[in-house]
Amino acid sequence: MTPPHDTDAATPDEALLVAYGNGDPMAAAILTRRLVPRLVAFAGRMLNDRAEAEDVAQEAMLRLWRIAPEWRQGEAKVTSWLYRVAANLCIDRQRRGRRQAPLAAAGDPADGRPGAVAAMTEADRARALQAALGMLPERQRQAVVLRHLEGLSNPEIARIMDIGVEAVESLTARGKRALTAALSGRREELGYEDG
Repeated sequence: MTPPHDTDAATPDEALLVAYGNGDPMAAAILTRRLVPRLVAFAGRMLNDRAEAEDVAQEAMLRLWRIAPEWRQGEAKVTSWLYRVAANLCIDRQRRGRRQAPLAAAGDPADGRPGAVAAMTEADRARALQAALGMLPERQRQAVVLRHLEGLSNPEIARIMDIGVEAVESLTARGKRALTAALSGRREELGYEDG
């Protein structure tokens, strides 16, 4: 079988991991480019610290490379496995108290930004959301981030968090209500029009 290459964007993550486990270093490079930005974004939302998020992503990927030779295709999705590992690493860091104060206006500016005022408004909104997420209990925050910011399905989140789908629905609903309550008095300040 010919090893997958970057030109084949349709190659599933699982096939790439098996290829890496069989000695194809190009498969690791492809998986890294695909998955690390998602892991950093997820961990960043959980920890509110870019450097810690990068450390979590690196550790999660190292664990993936270690288990690659034993990976059995069809048992789990690589992304589900990685999100679960990253979530556990985030929770461990939070519990150890290694979480640092939020960085002011952290993040890379998006290309093609509309203008300075719009960019400042979006930055204010992102900071407000991050602060509100930080007030949620860790399981609610994890479920909300995976569902509403990472776009995963409830069954996939249930597998990642090792809970039932109903528990995911409950956590996301409670988290969303808490976020709404935390941000409701700031609609005008954050540039949201009524109506």
